[in-house]
Amino acid sequence: MKCVRVLEPAEFDAKVNEALAQSESVFVLFFGREAPETNESWCPDCVIADPTVRKVVNTIPNSILLETDVASPTNVFRTREDIKLGPIPTLLKWTKAGPGSRLVEEECFEEQNIVKFVNSA
Repeated sequence: MKCVRVLEPAEFDAKVNEALAQSESVFVLFFGREAPETNESWCPDCVIADPTVRKVVNTIPNSILLETDVASPTNVFRTREDIKLGPIPTLLKWTKAGPGSRLVEEECFEEQNIVKFVNSA
């Protein structure tokens, strides 16, 4: 698995297109930004989900995980027509056609949910 951190929303589409040029297994994880003092997300659900999401996505050959922080409730991904991000963490499958299915909040906690999600067509 390759991880790519997307720090700026303006870079998002370019990073997604780069990932899609390299792999058919592209996932985007939207999470709460880490606090500089602790290097841990302010979002407790994100802290719980992160290791499990990484573990499962890592089992998919040639997978790419784009990590995108959502720093505020007014973040562009919350209103962007193709994403309409709600609660975090949110894990999306991304294809050349755009975002597909998603797991949201506690759905990202259980390894079985994530395994089924990443392996579904």
